[in-house]
Amino acid sequence: MRHPPRPVLLAVAGAVALLGSVVVPVVAAEGATPACTVDYSVTGQWDGGFQSSVRITNNQAALSSWKLTFDFAGGQKVTRGWNAKWSQSGTTVTAAGESWNGALGSGASVSAGFLASWSGANTAPAAFRLNGTACNVDPDPTTPPPTDPPPTGPPPSSGTAPALHVSGTRLVDAAGRTRRLLGVNRSGGEFMCVQGYGIWDGPVDDAAVKAIADWKANAVRIPLNEECWLGLSNVKPEYGGANYVNAVKELVARVEAHGMTPVLEMHWSYGQYTGNSAGCSDVHATCQKPMPDAQYAPSFWASVADTFKGDQAAVFDLFNEPYPDRAVSSATDAWTCWRDGGTCPGIPYEVAGMQDLVDAVRGAGAKNVIMAGGLAYSNDLSQWPAYRPADPAGNLAAAYHVYNFNTCASESCWNSTLAPVAAQVPLVAGEVGENTCSHGFTDRVMQWFDDRNLSYLGWTWNTWDCSSGPSLISAYDGTPTAYGVGLRDHLRALNP
Repeated sequence: MRHPPRPVLLAVAGAVALLGSVVVPVVAAEGATPACTVDYSVTGQWDGGFQSSVRITNNQAALSSWKLTFDFAGGQKVTRGWNAKWSQSGTTVTAAGESWNGALGSGASVSAGFLASWSGANTAPAAFRLNGTACNVDPDPTTPPPTDPPPTGPPPSSGTAPALHVSGTRLVDAAGRTRRLLGVNRSGGEFMCVQGYGIWDGPVDDAAVKAIADWKANAVRIPLNEECWLGLSNVKPEYGGANYVNAVKELVARVEAHGMTPVLEMHWSYGQYTGNSAGCSDVHATCQKPMPDAQYAPSFWASVADTFKGDQAAVFDLFNEPYPDRAVSSATDAWTCWRDGGTCPGIPYEVAGMQDLVDAVRGAGAKNVIMAGGLAYSNDLSQWPAYRPADPAGNLAAAYHVYNFNTCASESCWNSTLAPVAAQVPLVAGEVGENTCSHGFTDRVMQWFDDRNLSYLGWTWNTWDCSSGPSLISAYDGTPTAYGVGLRDHLRALNP
């Protein structure tokens, strides 16, 4: 995200009056376990429309495929859904599992949601059936115990995070298994230290990291500050240099201990820029600059690489959101600056290009996976393949950021500009989000990336206003915002 966590007025796509969740209760007798339970919640309602989520738990034998049915009592009509194949005939609604969440093991849960229109009374469904079996009711005591074996397959990620490398267009572990990076950003390390308030924004102890893992995330992107890592004189000693480095190392260790991939990223950097779209006039690393600086950025990455070169689980994201295209009018000049650095038109300081930073990482002896974002705040990857930096280790991935207010924020743009990149290298959406305090846009992004087995991480695991951050949580125990619930439920559905 290209703005710091401060009140910022952003355009809101629509007004949604969020309601308290309306949950259908389970009515089984005390001590009995229903064959299946369904939690139905209205998560948002407005004039003529509403949004709902359902969480299905299978308490019977494992199901190789699942289908949920229920009837609306009023004039509701499903218009669009996610995490399931939704259809409606008359008042009867059907949700069937997708190819990636179609199996539902014994005791497993899956979440899905939909948008719908309504008129009259938006009454919640009274009854649900999973594959024909009534849910939320006392099971028949004469039903024999299930005999089907539990589903086989890899268990949820746990323990130490795997070492990663690039294989064709995939990130894979040492055994060659594909590793999609699906998780969150944990902002704070890029701004707290340089502003003199600390190192992290909010807790990063084991309980706080476990709360991220409990969303079934398998990756955490950690934005960093160049000057704090290097311990430059403008940073308070208690928040910079060795103290900062050790704090980062400790957080990385906690993230990996919960089986999650840490993505270390240079967010704010040195260099004075006051041109088009400048975030600040300060020479210091107090805002997003259009490109990394040649004075300190290579040293930063050489030091980070040296620190983590023995840890192949760590991924390096070279620079948060380049925007040399805002400083120059020529796309050729912008992409050349992005790759080669040096003296770039419109940028008064000497620039470190992506090739310089790749060279700094590899020169330190690190073979870790490297991510590089494109132009327009990492939203433009149209010429990324043509200007791709050379990586002697062959472990380079493309990074992409997308919010609902970006230029490239539609399936047609993704098909024309992202698909060609994903056909050559691993593609990771390092930041995904929206400023609506809802998740309709991120649902679309996740679906597009899911369909192509690509990676994405939501912005951000911080307790800010979801319309100005945007923030995924309202508390560090993992309580989601109305925006964050979409990512949480989706991750849990992918890995129940």
